[in-house]
Amino acid sequence: MPLAHLDRPFDYLVPAELDAEAVPGVRVKVRFAGQLVDGWLLERVEQSDHPRLAYLEKVVSPVPVLAPEIARLARAVADRYAGSLADVLRLAVPPRHARAEKELVGAAPPPADTAPAGPAAGTAGGTGTPPVGATVVPAGTASAGPTAEAVPLDPRGWRDYPAGPAFLRALTDGRAPRAVWSALPGEDWAARHADAVAATVAGGRGALIVVADARDLDRLDAALTGTLGPDRHVCLSAALGPARRYRAFLAARRAEAPVVIGTRAAMFAPVDRLGLVAIWDDGDDLHAEQRAPYPHAREVLLTRAQLGGAAALVGGYARTAEAQLLVETGWAREVVADRTTVRARTPAIAPTGDDPQLARDPGAATARLPSLAWTTARDTLRADAPVLVQVPRRGYLPSVACADCRTPARCPHCAGPLALPSAAGTPACRWCGRVAAAYACPECGGRRLRASVTGARRTAEELGRAFPGVPVRTSGREEVLTTVPAGAGLVIATPGAEPVAEGGYGAVLLLDSWALLTRADLRAGEEALRRWLAAAALARPGAAGGRVVVVADGALAPVQALLRWDAAWFAARELAERRELGFPPAVKMASVTGPAEAVADLLAGARLPDDAEVLGPVPADEGRERMLVRVPRARAAALAEALHTAAGQRSARKAADPVRLQVDPLSLF
Repeated sequence: MPLAHLDRPFDYLVPAELDAEAVPGVRVKVRFAGQLVDGWLLERVEQSDHPRLAYLEKVVSPVPVLAPEIARLARAVADRYAGSLADVLRLAVPPRHARAEKELVGAAPPPADTAPAGPAAGTAGGTGTPPVGATVVPAGTASAGPTAEAVPLDPRGWRDYPAGPAFLRALTDGRAPRAVWSALPGEDWAARHADAVAATVAGGRGALIVVADARDLDRLDAALTGTLGPDRHVCLSAALGPARRYRAFLAARRAEAPVVIGTRAAMFAPVDRLGLVAIWDDGDDLHAEQRAPYPHAREVLLTRAQLGGAAALVGGYARTAEAQLLVETGWAREVVADRTTVRARTPAIAPTGDDPQLARDPGAATARLPSLAWTTARDTLRADAPVLVQVPRRGYLPSVACADCRTPARCPHCAGPLALPSAAGTPACRWCGRVAAAYACPECGGRRLRASVTGARRTAEELGRAFPGVPVRTSGREEVLTTVPAGAGLVIATPGAEPVAEGGYGAVLLLDSWALLTRADLRAGEEALRRWLAAAALARPGAAGGRVVVVADGALAPVQALLRWDAAWFAARELAERRELGFPPAVKMASVTGPAEAVADLLAGARLPDDAEVLGPVPADEGRERMLVRVPRARAAALAEALHTAAGQRSARKAADPVRLQVDPLSLF
């Protein structure tokens, strides 16, 4: 039951006919408030403190899909994010697929966890966790789990980082090192993760790696297959579909392979004898769950490492302020290359908005494709090398304005922004989809439109005309390319959709930097640098002719970090500024969003810590408002508990208007 006031376990009697199947971790049906509801059997105990108990109605499936470790993790995540255990378990265990379960008949059972307990009573519910020291009934006999193997280890890729070989040795020795890794440009990050996994498996433990999207997952899948061999890891992703996802989850639960990889759906995956958790590119917003209680994959994995004594690896070309905090607090050590190696691997990077460029090209400050970018692309194509052009916006003209008075063109029905789908297309609303064929500017009556923002398809069209005879490929939402061949060609891609070029790109052009840097977001600079580094990392080293041009002012901090390829410097600077201003992750913040009366009601009933600051209100979407609550990091648990208790009070009295609670929201504004 996801209601906050029911976020606790409930006791039920186990009838004799269900004794063999009613083991911890199975799905059950129970009577609750006169209704038949779903539940999880969490533990078997001899006695209950309650004198009158109802019986379990049904064991839905004899397969114990909820591992004790995951139940403890789910409780910890629920407490951290002011949520309920039922909501976390909904994220942790995929929906049951009966056909996939039937395939397991006669197969080996999941690994045992502890010795059996008495069968007289049971605890069931979607909201609860066994008390500390509770004994859990295993499902069948014990599995051997991961054992020390003679896995071929190749630490050469990690030798570019002074602390890299020591990190691998610690994994092989069964220790729990924690590292924040800044990858070099051109680094085969999937192969480096495969090296770390091989070291962990060689030490007799399992590993879990989470990536942002399916393309990264395919790349990691191939790297692990090449390093460990086939059938040595399980891929888990929500994109697999119900049957394949559930089958993969059951394979992980039954310890059929020592390694699990996947997108954020895998952050709760069961792994026998977990020895390593890793996340690649933790700044990608795809790692943030969109369903309550909105956990972030990085935080879930770090919680698993803390609870289970596992190693942790947080890696990326960029570094988030959260990862920097791990380094500065001593929780993790950084794994970085020395500056000599960085300079040798980095392409030649130049901005278009610094004084020398402005002296040669006065229009560089306003031009979308300044002369430096154009000549770089021309020279690279003449050298028979591919050119990558990163454009922040997809589509053709995602935003248009009146050509006469420059007033932004808005939909007459919903006031959403109008966009042009093609050169000969009719303007249409990006919100409601209505076509505005007879659009007239409400300010001057003009009917001509001009581009306010240029998308990837229009950029491809313009560059195709500028460089006739050169192949032009686009990679974005409609079609994401994985690789492109070597040789002259233009690749127009949106951030996150950049394909890998054979031999690396000869040039990378980073256009429309203002679209990233001017966003009203706390993480605008951090996100811009993350996207630029990810694209620039695909270029050849400067010694091999690789060049990167960023259309931005070279004095800006994110641009400086790109020019120097120093994500750690920018992350430290960003964290220091947030600490001074009182923004996450230097402090803990929670957002409370809903109708004004409901938000005020919840905060009035919340026993917030004495040092809590309540900020707001500010307008939110759909006529709602948002309040922010800020506390020191040491008071994070007290804040989450206070908000969860207040939500329970509202749900107990059946308050009509829902309120959305988010701890550590990605967006504050």
